[in-house]
Amino acid sequence: MKQNNARALLSTASVWRTVKEVRILVTEKWHHYSRPSELATAAAGRAKDLKTRLGILLHKPELGHRIRTSGKLQLSSRWRDSSQEALEWRESFDQLLKSKSGVTAFHTFLKTEFSEENLDFWLACEDFKKTRSKTKLASKANRIFEEFVQNEAPREVNIDHETREITRKNLSGATSACFNEAQAKTRTLMEKDSYPRFLKSASYQDMTKQATSRGISKRSHT
Repeated sequence: MKQNNARALLSTASVWRTVKEVRILVTEKWHHYSRPSELATAAAGRAKDLKTRLGILLHKPELGHRIRTSGKLQLSSRWRDSSQEALEWRESFDQLLKSKSGVTAFHTFLKTEFSEENLDFWLACEDFKKTRSKTKLASKANRIFEEFVQNEAPREVNIDHETREITRKNLSGATSACFNEAQAKTRTLMEKDSYPRFLKSASYQDMTKQATSRGISKRSHT
């Protein structure tokens, strides 16, 4: 079973990597191609690869089921004590980010979508802003840029070419605000894309149901 679960994770990870590659190719790296036909050919190649990988997964439905089930159980058991607080997370994305438990639960969810780098980048920027030493500020800025922002970074976030170049130029005189624009773009992406899916996820729905049932139980005993 462990071997099958590992294969499932690898297969799904492969699909999500291809999805991310196609998205970045179309939204950001189009300028690398001199003619629209070249971009179309490159995108079609990635899309064909994606179709093939999805086909493999569709022929192994039990693998996807195991992934969904394990993720659901992990969130439900880990955050059972925070279920009451979880009701506040649906009020706004800001409310979620203000909660330590909320950030951790959201991060766990993003891992199931293989997009946790967006939140990790946002958190790194928040920590970066607290840096007071100019020497540390410069070294941290370079480290964050190399890990999340530069082209082909190991954990590259999905931001447009213009924002990437603005951030690159900001490094020459690093200040606590040099990642502001890139951080804002990533935050908006999470708020409009990942956050709604998190609220609709089975794990979060289970948490809110637990919180609601506990509230009803408490009122019935008073």
